Amino acid sequence: MPLRTLNAENAADLDKDLMSVGAFSLDQLMELAGLSVSQAVYAVHPPEKGKRVLIAVGPGNNGGDGLVAARHLWHYGYQPTIFYPKQSKNELYQRLSEQLKNLGVPFTNDFEGALKETDHIVDSIFGFSFSGEVREPFAAIIMAMENTEVPVTAVDAPSSWSIEDGPPKSGPGAKFNPETLISLTAPKPLVSHFHGRHFVGGRFLPPSVAEKYNLDIPDYKGVDQIVELPAGKNAKAAK
Repeated sequence: MPLRTLNAENAADLDKDLMSVGAFSLDQLMELAGLSVSQAVYAVHPPEKGKRVLIAVGPGNNGGDGLVAARHLWHYGYQPTIFYPKQSKNELYQRLSEQLKNLGVPFTNDFEGALKETDHIVDSIFGFSFSGEVREPFAAIIMAMENTEVPVTAVDAPSSWSIEDGPPKSGPGAKFNPETLISLTAPKPLVSHFHGRHFVGGRFLPPSVAEKYNLDIPDYKGVDQIVELPAGKNAKAAK
């Protein structure tokens, strides 16, 4: 059965509920999200397909999820490289970056150069809160991901996409359709425009919060933090 979707306004409200009545901290939610992202990458691109993973990191929470995923991927045996052009001064993001540097994970300012030497890309630039025009340096990065033959896993949304309406009609991202999407907590309406492998990661959602937002809790198996949705059965609108 298709899972119900969560629009941008409800996604923001749900996060507030998780950090109030749910008693989660932002650190915890980011750790759980990044763990889900790392498991999705492992599912579609196990290390034997190539260990080099380039992670494009944005300035907000979506970027933080990418930083957490990079740490987990390093421990799985991958060789992550971080492209993080707009580094946050927030203490949480600085700690996440320092954790990676302590592992010897390289940071690069040359996305095009790193793209030539990677086996997989994680797009963690923009998430459900994105709106408006894509500006540099991210416009060029999105266009590079759009045109590369290297497979891409997008975190919660392909960067530049409208959460409600999918890809822009023109400009960066208009033809960007990554091979893989990992929706966090619940799918967003944009999945009706997505044609690749689709996973959901939200194995922390309390039943009371799921009920409030009329969301389905997937049937997670074993210790998995993710569920892959069957092709053609991505999601349906919540009522």
